[in-house]
Amino acid sequence: MRESKVMPGFSERLSAQAEARKALLEKFKPKPTVRAQGEVFETREQRKARELEEVRAKRAAEKEAARLAKEKAEEEARLARENDEELQLQLKREDRKARKAAAKAEARAKREMKAQMRRG
Repeated sequence: MRESKVMPGFSERLSAQAEARKALLEKFKPKPTVRAQGEVFETREQRKARELEEVRAKRAAEKEAARLAKEKAEEEARLARENDEELQLQLKREDRKARKAAAKAEARAKREMKAQMRRG
């Protein structure tokens, strides 16, 4: 009997099965990695050290910014006190001027009264 071309024979099925198995096993074999000559990869310790340094630098920058903000606030508070002190001095001067004017008016009234008593 003649083998039909449509249906593969037993040996052909076995060989196809073996090739499929080989192809499947090839997927699991480790492939050689290609490394560039100039490329240097960072180790885990180096990465941790770099990240730690970045965090430290960030914290130092934040600390410096907070210090500058505090100094600015203190300077503004000092200026406000100075301006307030000037305002206080101005109020004291005005109060003293008002007292002197009142004392002067009182003294004038007293003199005029004496003068009127002598005249009249």
